Amino acid sequence: MSTTADSRLPRQIADAYVDAYTELDPTAATYLGLRSGQDRLPDYSPAGLEAVADLARRTLAELDACGPVDDDTERRCARLLRERLTAELAVHEAGENLRQVNILFSPAHSVRGVFQMMPTDTDEDWAAIAARLRAVPAAMEGFRESLAAGLSRRLLAAPRQVDTVVGQLDEWLDESGDSGRSWFAELAAGGAEALRDELEAAGAEATAGMSALRDWLRDVYAPAVAGTPDGVGRERYARWARYYTGSDLDLDEAYAWGWEEFHRLNAEMRVEAEKVLPGATPLEALAHLDTAGQAIEGVDAVQQWLQALMDDAIAALDGTHFDLAEPVRRVESRIAPPGSAAAPYYTAPSLDFSRPGRTWLPTLGEERFPVWDLVSTWYHEGVPGHHLQLAQWVLVADRLSRYQATLGRVSANLEGWALYAERLMDELGFLTDPGHRLGYLNAQMLRATRVVLDIGMHLALPIPAHSPFRPGERWTPELGREFFGLYNGFSAAMLDSELVRYLGIPGQAIGYKLGERAWLAGRAAARKAHGDSFDPKAWHMAALSQGSLGLDDLVDELSRL
Repeated sequence: MSTTADSRLPRQIADAYVDAYTELDPTAATYLGLRSGQDRLPDYSPAGLEAVADLARRTLAELDACGPVDDDTERRCARLLRERLTAELAVHEAGENLRQVNILFSPAHSVRGVFQMMPTDTDEDWAAIAARLRAVPAAMEGFRESLAAGLSRRLLAAPRQVDTVVGQLDEWLDESGDSGRSWFAELAAGGAEALRDELEAAGAEATAGMSALRDWLRDVYAPAVAGTPDGVGRERYARWARYYTGSDLDLDEAYAWGWEEFHRLNAEMRVEAEKVLPGATPLEALAHLDTAGQAIEGVDAVQQWLQALMDDAIAALDGTHFDLAEPVRRVESRIAPPGSAAAPYYTAPSLDFSRPGRTWLPTLGEERFPVWDLVSTWYHEGVPGHHLQLAQWVLVADRLSRYQATLGRVSANLEGWALYAERLMDELGFLTDPGHRLGYLNAQMLRATRVVLDIGMHLALPIPAHSPFRPGERWTPELGREFFGLYNGFSAAMLDSELVRYLGIPGQAIGYKLGERAWLAGRAAARKAHGDSFDPKAWHMAALSQGSLGLDDLVDELSRL
């Protein structure tokens, strides 16, 4: 008997959505490890954006038609699919994609990033890369069409975002470096010898397409958006917060809680700083670690050191605190390409594990790497953070749905787990070195100040009376940067990049701390329910095997495990 559309279960509807979406967005197919569409790029024009929105509307209608379900896996899938598509449509219908200029998530970044995910083993692989390089100009023309539509509707990106992205494009296109080639030409130059001329021509076309975007942003778009404020206001912020957290947050409560975490961490950092350098403040102790603490010399050496850190963590955790299948045990350390944002990041494995999970370190031109801020960061990005969660989702995708393991990811769930993973390593005794632990606390402080600054700057909230910094004044980007420098021991370049990120991607940065809070609350509820029989290893594996959830559902589902 054939299955009609109305009788399909939520997981079938969700996976049909993945198939249809990856046809519209072949870069998503590449990230999933699918070979389809490798010679194409998405249509970023208004028509292309509307096609994606139409797919979401049809899928929601199909989900409505399938009715209630009793199976827990089907129920979770249906809730996630409905919440995600509703949040995405709210962003689309508000025209947010018509001003998508920011430091991480613009179409230009997606296009460059997808080439890092493509296979390069055969001449056929390189032929696909050449075809996709030739598609870059049309893709960027579609992006310009959407931005131009935004200009006509007065849906504008802020000048700070435009200037930063133009600077990134300058770096991608720079031909004055050692190779004398743009990033795209350099990619093409490493290809198959049999396709040398074709790749060289394709790299030149991609370079020209990105150059045209850069020139248009600089010469046309930037003057048109002059004077646009950085902050997005409460209505837009709430919409984006729902998109990134899967929750209708009480923003004032979250802002107040962020301050509570700031004060708690500030006190704890002072205690730990005393162990590193008696009499020093936290920032003085971190500066001491920068110059006198352990450091790795050389880019190749730091890549190998980070690989060893993850390999050691897997060896220590597997069988004791987690049960890891063999494909999950494989993760690679990589160096991020020039022109990336300053923060490290992770990319998930393909659905068949032929491409492993990878961590990426932006070197920012440095050759010396103090380890105090690398240890807990790689617990976050690699093991037991992003890698264990996302690789486990891929492992159980056949038991869930491909949607729950891939396109349905909720940022605050992912980042909350990764921050929880840092805390877990502290709880398990992996951060007993005072320098490493101060680095962990500094990373926690970064995430707490994100909650304060992200909400505070976008909503122009007052700084509370209990603040040690400018009580009674209202947040501005300038005050945010000053506050950052006083209470976070990262480099100026890192803090500058972070500030631009928050202003350009409202609601994303708060998900780390608020997500961690949800993971901790879920664990506490499960521990209370089970009492002395609570098994942390079993709970962690069950929690990592239920797929994506928004924060509205996460605590409830974790409490049931």
